[in-house]
Amino acid sequence: MKFANSLMVALGLFTAAAVPGLPASAQTLDPSDPQDALEISKRLQCGVSEDEPAVYHWSGNIYGRVDGEPDKLLFKGEGMNIRRCVEVMDPQRGMGWRLVSREIMLMLDPETGEVLDSWDNPYTGEAVDVMHIHNDPVNGRPSFAVGTDGSPFELPTLRESGPYAFMPFEVPLFYPNPLAGDYQQYVGNMYHAMEIFDFAAMKDELYDASKPTAYPMVSWVRLSPWAPWMEMGGRPGQMVFNAMGRKLPGGFEELPDVLKNEIRENYPIYEQAPPKDDARPNETTWTKFKKLTDQARETGSAAAPMGREE
Repeated sequence: MKFANSLMVALGLFTAAAVPGLPASAQTLDPSDPQDALEISKRLQCGVSEDEPAVYHWSGNIYGRVDGEPDKLLFKGEGMNIRRCVEVMDPQRGMGWRLVSREIMLMLDPETGEVLDSWDNPYTGEAVDVMHIHNDPVNGRPSFAVGTDGSPFELPTLRESGPYAFMPFEVPLFYPNPLAGDYQQYVGNMYHAMEIFDFAAMKDELYDASKPTAYPMVSWVRLSPWAPWMEMGGRPGQMVFNAMGRKLPGGFEELPDVLKNEIRENYPIYEQAPPKDDARPNETTWTKFKKLTDQARETGSAAAPMGREE
C-alpha cells in the first residue's frame, strides 16, 4: 500500500474557488489550480503536520491463485502505514512536499485471526516460517506545483460524483528481481506485479482549506508473485491481496489491538514515522527478505528469517 508539514494554507497557497457541494463560507481548494491540486494531494496522503504523522489502516484477504485450480484463501491481512510529509524547497519550483513512511502487514490465520509465526504451505506440504511484510522505509519523491519540465501539477485521476471525490492509482511494477542474478535480461525472472490504490473522500472535507487535513477511505489490491518466504521455488501462480481501510483520525492508538500489540512487541520502530530527513533507499518484501537472509547466513543461522526488528 505503495503517500504534512506547515500547511500551504498558512502560506496563502490556495484559491477560494467555488466547488459544488461545499458550503459557501468554506475556503475551498480548486483541483484545476496546480497549487491547490498539490495541496489536495498532500491532504489526501498526510497528517496534520510534519510532527503529527498520519496512519493509514487496512484489512482484507490474501489469496493464492494457480491456473486450473480454485483460489485458496491463505491469510487474513491487517496492515498499517505511518507517514509524515516534509516540506521541500526547490530554487526553481518553490515549496513542495515529500512523503516518508514505513509499513507493516500481518499474515493472520484465516480461521482464528491469530498472528502466524509458521505456516503449513498447502501447495508444497511443507511448514515454513512466516515473514510478515515490514518495509522501512517506503518513501516518495518530492511533489511540486510545477514539474521539472515546467508543466503544472495535475490530479489526472480525480473524479467527482455528488458529494464524493474519487482518486484511483494503478502502479504497474516490472523490474529486476532483487533475489535473482545478473543475467535477467537474458533469462527473464523479472519482478512483475501491480498495486492498485483507490481513494475516496468527501469533497467538503478534502477541499476545505480551513481544515488541516482530510481522512479519506482507501481500497488496496495487489497482484504479485509468491512471497519468497513461502519457498515456492518456480511453481506457477500468484498472490492476490484485497483490502480496504482509511486514514485514522486517532492515529496509531486507533489501530486494531492485533496490530498495536504485535508492533509494540516485535516491531517497535513502526509506532513512529521515519525521520524527516530520511534518505535511505526504499524496502520491499523481496529486499527485506534478502537482507535478513544474508544476515542469517553471515551469522551461520540455518533458520529462515522471521523478520522481527532488532
